[in-house]
Amino acid sequence: MPSCVLAYSGGLDTSVILGWLMDEGYDVHAVYVDLGQPCEDREAILQKARDIGAKSAQIIDAQEEMCRDFAFPVLQWQAKYEGVYLLGTSIARPLISKVCLQVARDVGAKAYAHGATGKGNDQCRFQLAAEALDPSIEIIAPWRIEKFRKLFPGRTEMIAYCEEKNIPVKASVSKPYSSDENCLHISYEAGELEDLNVNGVEKVEFGMTVSPQDAPDENEAVTIDFEAGVPIAVNGEKLAADKLVLKLNEIGGRNGVGRLDMVENRFVGMKSRGVYESPGMTILYDAHRVLEQLTMDRDLMHLRDTLSPVVAEMVYYGFWYAPKLDALLAFINDAQKHVTGQVKLQLYKGNIIVDGRSSPNSLYDEGIATMEGGGSYNQTDAEGFLRIQGLPSRVQGRVTPREY
Repeated sequence: MPSCVLAYSGGLDTSVILGWLMDEGYDVHAVYVDLGQPCEDREAILQKARDIGAKSAQIIDAQEEMCRDFAFPVLQWQAKYEGVYLLGTSIARPLISKVCLQVARDVGAKAYAHGATGKGNDQCRFQLAAEALDPSIEIIAPWRIEKFRKLFPGRTEMIAYCEEKNIPVKASVSKPYSSDENCLHISYEAGELEDLNVNGVEKVEFGMTVSPQDAPDENEAVTIDFEAGVPIAVNGEKLAADKLVLKLNEIGGRNGVGRLDMVENRFVGMKSRGVYESPGMTILYDAHRVLEQLTMDRDLMHLRDTLSPVVAEMVYYGFWYAPKLDALLAFINDAQKHVTGQVKLQLYKGNIIVDGRSSPNSLYDEGIATMEGGGSYNQTDAEGFLRIQGLPSRVQGRVTPREY
């Protein structure tokens, strides 16, 4: 009997797929990759897979690896897809593929199955990562198989299938939007959220954050320490990468930080609507940027900012294991070596306010920057500087005069 590894979340799609793969004659090894999903009962999910009939079911904790080796390098890049999305789902997918392929190697499975649809980005992220790591792996993507789609044309049929087999799932016909969770964020999509006239923030039952309106009526202070662009401590306490993110999720979540409702451009060509919450990473992005302003060379920062959308796009599309991204990650590791110091913030009803910043590598010199008289900057020097900078414009102006 052929065997496969299934990236199993315990949700509607992968629970149905587990049963269907068994119907198709596969021994299925269900792998739940623990990425710090904040609202999920892990043992219940594992038991569900066993009850459905999985050949084996296991949980593999990859929280720290995701934060340390995936999220934090993306943070160093200040990479945000289309300027706003912090890539919480995108970052997780290549790691899930990596872990599942390690299990496939251990159990002798030649196929890797996932529950991503043929319309979305995740199919790209799962498959591009898996094939980069093991070019011989067979990918089973049921949503791209017509036979599967005929059996399950919509969520209603999938829910009925689960009810018939006594498989408990979160989704229902009356609440059909889906969610994806890890310690970086929770995303919500589909169902009523596909109607752009629906207020997504009001419709979704958020799992990490309170609404800004319900947040406390007073500021909460938070201090974050960085070393070479990597966050290492919160409020003076040094923490492992995943524990640090979880700590900031708690702090940011109770202050209503990090909610987002956006329409984005999927890799496959269509636009889609997603609602997200990322309290901890939102705080880290802001704090990291504040420290960079103090410590990074201007031209180096501008070069990084020019390339940041390229990195965000590669991560969003699923090209994590690619030579270009390897080179870009090596670049940012060197570019961030002076981004060390401390940032103090105040959080208030969804807002992040800078309260202070310091660094042993600060390039800020008050004596040079002061607008008061004196100081170490000689304003007379600006005369020659501007004559040289303006030379091309003066020459061009004589050759092709502009109307004014």
